[in-house]
Amino acid sequence: QVQLVESGGGLVQAGGSLRLSCAASGIIFAINAMGWYRQFPGKQRELVAEISSGGRTRYADSVKGRFTISRDNGKNTVYLQMNSLKPEDTAVYYCNAEVMVPKSTDYWGKGTLVTVSS
Repeated sequence: QVQLVESGGGLVQAGGSLRLSCAASGIIFAINAMGWYRQFPGKQRELVAEISSGGRTRYADSVKGRFTISRDNGKNTVYLQMNSLKPEDTAVYYCNAEVMVPKSTDYWGKGTLVTVSS
């Protein structure tokens, strides 16, 4: 069984920064893409940022230039550095990983709440 455990959420003032981390554990042959999604109340989960095993990244337009995704393949960990946070970034952030176990399987973390006060 694979688990994704997120950390780093919390309360921050507008303009501030937070760094989210997500570590994958369990029997893992390899991890393909890793990413961060967020969900606003009453809305569907949406992609924030994604990074391939080779380091290729893509971002939602709303976070480009403010958020940076990175990963440490040796630690099976993905990070999301969030700068210049805005109140509209307030959401539950979820980690996602496409894990080879050995077949490709999608896993999700339980989510971490990010609250940005104005």
